[in-house]
Amino acid sequence: MVSLFKKKNNIYLGVDISSTSVKLLELSRNNDGYRVEAYAVEPLPENAVVEKNISDLEGVGEAIAKVVAKTRIKQKQAAVAVAGSSVITKNIEMAAGLTDEEMETQINVEADQYIPYPLDEVALDFEVVGPSETSESMVNVLLAACRKENVEDREGALDLGGLAARVVDVEAFALERAFELLTPQFETDEDELTVAVVDVGHTMTTLSVLNNNQTIYTREQLFGGKQLTEEIMRRYSLSVQEAGLAKKQGGLPDDYPSEVLEPFKEAVVQQVTRSLQFFFAASQYNDVDYIVLAGGTASIPGMAQLIQDKIGTATIIANPFANMTLSNKVNATNLTNDAPALMISCGLALRSFSNG
Repeated sequence: MVSLFKKKNNIYLGVDISSTSVKLLELSRNNDGYRVEAYAVEPLPENAVVEKNISDLEGVGEAIAKVVAKTRIKQKQAAVAVAGSSVITKNIEMAAGLTDEEMETQINVEADQYIPYPLDEVALDFEVVGPSETSESMVNVLLAACRKENVEDREGALDLGGLAARVVDVEAFALERAFELLTPQFETDEDELTVAVVDVGHTMTTLSVLNNNQTIYTREQLFGGKQLTEEIMRRYSLSVQEAGLAKKQGGLPDDYPSEVLEPFKEAVVQQVTRSLQFFFAASQYNDVDYIVLAGGTASIPGMAQLIQDKIGTATIIANPFANMTLSNKVNATNLTNDAPALMISCGLALRSFSNG
């Protein structure tokens, strides 16, 4: 079996391959908690990753080599993730007394019941998640499967960048792990919070709703920061690189805030509203306790406050590093700015300290 849940306790670098960049993060842990040892972000060539699939292996490999060089890390073992939309997960029950090897044999025999792809094209893995609620002699097992090419492309890109993929995780599981670091920021004593994490990426907005730290709903919509970049290009006759740089560093004409940025911020609010409406329609919920804004777009000044004002739900910007110490290699201001886009890489780096 190709492992999506390898359990060796080593230090792993968290490597998030998104549609526009590679993000690398190294964490360590001591008695005081976690420490950020190093991190770096490197842009990807245009269309190197399309809808979460790697289409330019060498381009992604070069970007990984650059983040490795930037951070000057010695560690080579990495955790990487496949998109949740490319993974099929099933909860099944199995006999409690089976060894891992016996479970693997049984799952391989029975997998075609659960997986709609030819098994020779699939990477399969499983994890025992706890005792069955229906029988003491059974356990609940999470079965995960995705196409081998999705796993192999990520392993190949890391290899080209000088790293070894020791763990292939699922983005939703990485997000859950990083999300646990946000809970001290919620100003409530309630135990079972329902929180909407809205990740506005370059081309895709992903809504993940967590209840009691477990993902209960995920939905992706085609919308992201690319729309803002394209409007800057169109209005000010800039190249994609110039527009991307101006968006981050400023220097655009005086009409930019009112004519371009504000309409985009309103469009983000509409997307968040629409995503939540889909969730409410598909579940028994009719509200959430908090909205957490993640992804590069979260760093736009006033974005979280605008969502809070328009939707009426307390909104915070994702920063899983708020209670971490930093090594002297890490620039605190840059990390704070990049933090909302580092949730997945943080969740992957946390694999170093967990068995799941």
